[in-house]
Amino acid sequence: MQGRIHSIESFGSADGPGVRYLIFLKGCPMRCAYCHNPDTWAAEGAELKDADQLLDTAERFRSYWGPEGGITVSGGEALLQLDFVLELFTKAKARGINTCLDTSLAPFTREGAWFDKFNQLIDVCDLMLCDIKHIDDAEHVKLTGRSNKNILDALTYLSEKGEPIWIRHVLVPGVTDIDDYLRRTREFIETLSNVQRIEVLPYHTLGVFKWKELGLPYALEGVDPPTPERTARAQQILRGELQI
Repeated sequence: MQGRIHSIESFGSADGPGVRYLIFLKGCPMRCAYCHNPDTWAAEGAELKDADQLLDTAERFRSYWGPEGGITVSGGEALLQLDFVLELFTKAKARGINTCLDTSLAPFTREGAWFDKFNQLIDVCDLMLCDIKHIDDAEHVKLTGRSNKNILDALTYLSEKGEPIWIRHVLVPGVTDIDDYLRRTREFIETLSNVQRIEVLPYHTLGVFKWKELGLPYALEGVDPPTPERTARAQQILRGELQI
């Protein structure tokens, strides 16, 4: 089995604990207005690699990982290639490699063979980094093109299963940086029993040039990144340190 690979980063420090070998997969069902990697959306144009190829290369960097490091699979949306990620993580665990999945959970369903494989994946995944794009469903559709209902259901299910997760939330002025939405997001997070960490990621414009290169209109033109003060406030709200 081969995965559709977009790119690889040998020394990642922001996508899971410790130093990570990052594998970015191609293909994503979402069209997030702030996406900084729209070149990962299409499945076409990928480099094909199998699990052993990736792990053999990753292990060359193992001495740098430390006790917490390992591999992180991101995207695009990695769960679009669930079969491949399951094989990769199964083989990684056999080698004693820590596994982390960065996902929007957009493909989640509790039905059919996909759900069975997702449960198998949970058994070989040490940590999931899960995005909450927007807590309001209508706003989520405007921001990403898709509903958040199955995503919130996925987070509830991961809590039921006791799968460790980090919550990530991109702070976009005028979109997600609104106190009421942040409060509702915190209230949802408080229903989960498996959250190890909450990260607020400030919106940035570093990927705008990719939209232009791809000939795509950028919906957030003119939106500036949030100030450090607003980012800190959002972090306090989501962590329950500031009640509003």
